[in-house]
Parts: sequence; structure tokens; C-alpha cells
Amino acid sequence: MTAGEQTREEQQTGAMRPLRASGNEDAARETQAIQEESEQTTARLTGKAEVLEGPFTTRQLLRLDEALRTADKATGLTFSVYVGQLEEPVRGAAEKLHAQLVDPAGSVTVAVSPNQRVLEIITGPDARRRIPDRDAKLAALSMVAAFGGGDPAGGIISGLDQLATRAGKS
Repeated sequence: MTAGEQTREEQQTGAMRPLRASGNEDAARETQAIQEESEQTTARLTGKAEVLEGPFTTRQLLRLDEALRTADKATGLTFSVYVGQLEEPVRGAAEKLHAQLVDPAGSVTVAVSPNQRVLEIITGPDARRRIPDRDAKLAALSMVAAFGGGDPAGGIISGLDQLATRAGKS
């Protein structure tokens, strides 16, 4: 494997896949254990790890992870980012993903589908009290501008920062 390549546990099927669902440390450990188990299974079946052909470099993924951790810690809310294909209707698909989180009421989901050119920000009821729709729309506009400039990771990171700043401390 060369620098900048990433491994993954399964072939991309076009379904939306999480970058990270942050907040709950137990869930993070469980996710890591599942990923390690899947990577071991892939290595046993193929003799080597598969290479991820995704939109982000390892460095960008690390920056995204740090942005999620920072937003979680600063606000007490749970921030999640999903990048991938969304089923139609797109808003409904993003809401379904948001509903699967451990605490959807206190969570914010940023769902991005680059191929469909769609961005959805879903806030649970508790999060919405701290991040009004108007502020979520401003963060979305900022992200879209960065996406148009060819910086999807930077756009997501900037948007997370804006959402966390607006939410303030818990």
C-alpha cells in the first residue's frame, strides 16, 4: 500500500456510508472493532486489504474526525457526517440515517451526496433549539461554496465549525 491509500472492509455498493458517527465512545469502540474484524476477514479472503477509492485522503479523514470530535466536545451534541449516494427522496433518506443514531434528538447529521449534488443538514429537536434552520442554511451555503471550489473536506469541516459555534456550549 502506498502513502495516501486507505483500506476498507467491503466494496462500495453505492449506498451511503458513514465517515464517522461521533459522540458515544462505546459506539466508537464498537465501530472500530467491527471495522478491524471486517478488515481481517477481507485480508483472509483476498490475501490483502482492499484500497478505498474515495473522495478523501487519509489526512482529510483525520481532519474530519478531529472536527467532529471538537464539535461534539464543544457543544455536547452529537455530530455525524455521511458521504455517498442517497435514495430518493433525498431528505427522507437523510432523516432515516439521522433516526438511526443513538440520540437523534441531540444530534446533527450532515449528509452529502456529491454525485447527486445534494447536501442535507438534519437536526434533532434538542439540537434544533440551539441551531435554528436559518443558521443551518448559512452553514450549508458555506459548505456548498467550498464544494464548488473543489474542497469537499474543507467545506464539511467549515460547516461543522459554524454549526458548533452557533450551538454554543451545552
